[in-house]
Amino acid sequence: MRLSKRIIPTAVTVATLAISTQAMADTWKMALGDAAGGTQYELGTTFADLLEEKTDGEIRVDLFPNGQLGSEQDTVNNASMGLLDLSVLAINNITPFSPTVGVMTLPYVIRSPEDARTLTQGEIGEELTENTIRDAGVRILAWAYSGCRRLTNSSHPVAEPSDLEGLVIRVPKNEIMISSYQSWGVNPNPLAWSETFTALQQGVVDGQDNPYITIDAMKFYEVQNHVTDGCYVFSLEPLIISESKFQGLGPELQQTVLEAGQEATQQSYDYLLDTEASIKKKLVEEHGMEITEPANDEQQWIEMATQIWPQFYDSIGGKEKLDQALAALGRDPAPAE
Repeated sequence: MRLSKRIIPTAVTVATLAISTQAMADTWKMALGDAAGGTQYELGTTFADLLEEKTDGEIRVDLFPNGQLGSEQDTVNNASMGLLDLSVLAINNITPFSPTVGVMTLPYVIRSPEDARTLTQGEIGEELTENTIRDAGVRILAWAYSGCRRLTNSSHPVAEPSDLEGLVIRVPKNEIMISSYQSWGVNPNPLAWSETFTALQQGVVDGQDNPYITIDAMKFYEVQNHVTDGCYVFSLEPLIISESKFQGLGPELQQTVLEAGQEATQQSYDYLLDTEASIKKKLVEEHGMEITEPANDEQQWIEMATQIWPQFYDSIGGKEKLDQALAALGRDPAPAE
């Protein structure tokens, strides 16, 4: 009688199997505008890990930070055409494709992480997701919460709008954010994100605004000295997926992708709450940045900037859309035109 032999895989066999399994996995590409270390990267890696875990390795996600796959607006175009799977980008860079999203970027609508979570995870967030599918051919899967956009500059402390005189401030190519600065008497310089650090370094612009987490991740402290601790816009960074990619998935896999997005969103919110204070402290103590509080609890900034709201009622889908957002936050309706 012949005794059967148990086959013990050699190291070469194991390696071959690993390579074969990896090759069989469906690999998705995710673009990120920011560098590693920021909330975009945190959201992206969390989503990638969750999706790989939930699909038992059948889907892997490769991340391409620092704008390697093009500008943030380019990634929206590419995802809408099915040329890119996923992208994490600043909300202001999806607004040109789906203007109703602009309700989230109107100055002083969102004033805290709690406000941001209320709007993105409620009925308004659901409606904006449907609108981006309709308008831009992409679906919002998750939200990164980066925090309030803080003004930085290389010249002097800024406590009130008049202190901006003489400063050239970089803003994204977003009409609402441009108009916000114009309301404070400044004619800002709209620049692509990929050009911002170099422009600050070369003195083409004096300042910019971004959350503390982004200021740290992008090392803006190397070219900026002063921070104004205001909150005119809360930085939200949606994770989008090509809608054609999403519709090509089976129902179970679609649900898995949505669940990974929901869990990654919660992780991003917790990450902001856990890290922002320590990052702010590090910018001061380790990198020598000087933080200035806005004068009079930011009242003059608020009064001047909210005057631009009526200019954008039509683009965001009507005044009632803003009133809906304000009501969800427990605030009074917006002023009439």
